[in-house]
Amino acid sequence: MASFNKVILVGNIVADPELKSTANGVPVTSFRIAVTRKITKQDETPKADFIDIVCWRQTAEFVTRHFRKGNSILVCGSLQSRSWVDDKNIKRYATEVVADEVTFTERKNYLSGPNEPSQKTPNYSSNSESFEELSSDNELPF
Repeated sequence: MASFNKVILVGNIVADPELKSTANGVPVTSFRIAVTRKITKQDETPKADFIDIVCWRQTAEFVTRHFRKGNSILVCGSLQSRSWVDDKNIKRYATEVVADEVTFTERKNYLSGPNEPSQKTPNYSSNSESFEELSSDNELPF
């Protein structure tokens, strides 16, 4: 049986992400984003869903370095659910998105000061590859 688990979300970060580490020293951060629903009725107040996101390793470091509360973010990843028993012996459940890629959705001069030229906006993908910049279509290998 085939399966497919891919989530793509754009939302606003609810609180500043904090970088933490596992007992083995692996960087991790978890945060929540608010994703506005489409308005279906005239004059209805927009509603939002609050979705938990988990980032590991370099993605976690990237998010905590470049994003703050209120920033818009694009997250690509997979949906994951888990359960555990808490301190009061109650079974708890969580469903969250484990991010593979995150990037900015707005162009901001966050890397430059007011008198400096704007720098290219970075993004991070755990599958990132290096690409060579080509000056013209004549340099394409096909």
